[in-house]
Amino acid sequence: MTMDKKVLQEYNLEQDQELRFEVESKSEKVYLTLKKGTAEVFGTEIVKGKTYEFTAGAKVAVFTWHGCVVEVKGKTDVIYTAKETPMVIYSNCHGALEFMRTDAEKDNKRGPIAMLVGPNDVGKSTICRILLNYAVRMGRRPIFVDLDVGQGHISIPGTIGALMIERPASIDEGFSQEAPLVYNFGHKTPGSNITLFNMLVQKLAGTVKERLEVNKRTRSSGAIINTCGWTKAEGYKQLLSSAKCFEVDVILVLDQERLYNELVRDVPNFVKVVFLPKSGGVVERSKSVRGEARDQRIREYFYGTPSNSLYPHSFDVKFFEVKIFKVGAPALPDSCLPLGMKADDHMTKLVVLSPNAGLLHHILAVSVSEKEDDEVISSHVAGFVCVTNVDTERQILTLLSPQPKPLPNHILVLSELQFMDTH
Repeated sequence: MTMDKKVLQEYNLEQDQELRFEVESKSEKVYLTLKKGTAEVFGTEIVKGKTYEFTAGAKVAVFTWHGCVVEVKGKTDVIYTAKETPMVIYSNCHGALEFMRTDAEKDNKRGPIAMLVGPNDVGKSTICRILLNYAVRMGRRPIFVDLDVGQGHISIPGTIGALMIERPASIDEGFSQEAPLVYNFGHKTPGSNITLFNMLVQKLAGTVKERLEVNKRTRSSGAIINTCGWTKAEGYKQLLSSAKCFEVDVILVLDQERLYNELVRDVPNFVKVVFLPKSGGVVERSKSVRGEARDQRIREYFYGTPSNSLYPHSFDVKFFEVKIFKVGAPALPDSCLPLGMKADDHMTKLVVLSPNAGLLHHILAVSVSEKEDDEVISSHVAGFVCVTNVDTERQILTLLSPQPKPLPNHILVLSELQFMDTH
């Protein structure tokens, strides 16, 4: 007899156990309620008696330090209790960072800057979330820095950014996205334009350092940096470059001993390099699943989540009302370059685009730059719009935007990311 997975099930978890489940079907919703004891999801405490809703794409791990009873209602694709979890190791990591923060607070110095590195799909962003949540629960105000352009945890994919964390992440929606600092890179992998990526990382690092100096509480709390999964060849060089830019004190290496040993060899002695095991609940994602997650992230930017719907605006702008740029121009042979110009300078060249049908479905970043010059490349952005229609006859672009007309600025920068608005 097959059991109906829709029935309500109770799970009795013992000390240091974890209930893991996944929701894949778009038509299904799963509800979680804590009945007895205490438990947390990625470092955020679960409120007893409150029901949490999870939809397609959710991968959840309910951990308990002292034992609990949880109720799960709805159809899950995978659900099981794990007796072996690395949560104690992650908690010890938090303890070590907290020790460094306490020292920094006493001496009025900058707290620890920790960077998580490792290949794709080992749980880097999840551990960032756990460490940030634990820090906030101790009364800290750390800065979360996201360099993972492939997924985009602070803004949409194709961006890097920083966010001050003032309260734990909500269990179903993550961290509050109020007032993030975001830079538009415009590609899904740093390798698409490594020169531009390094330039933006340097700019972000400088701004984060300034923010750490301004606020005493944030200064001693430090920062947690999430990176993308590109760890070989140029990607490895980029990790070293990012670590240097942010002046990191601790590098946490997930699940890759070779990378750990290379970093121990190559970073200065004052940087602590720590090897961490990945959680058994981490699943490798295919290229198509990663693509779907990117689309979902962009959709949430405009339309919100099922529990927090947003209503974006659609409006027309005339071609002459906006100035559209792209970063990077075709390379010229050395013989054609002006004297003293380097061959890779074309990667950070600002090119003016005439509005055309090729812009359809593309994401455009709204720059905060007041000048139409190189400042556009290194300026942070006010937000993003999506081109939903191009009328070349009437010379009008139709834009999907989180806020009504007018745009905060007339300078727009093209991203290679696209979004098909099906609403």
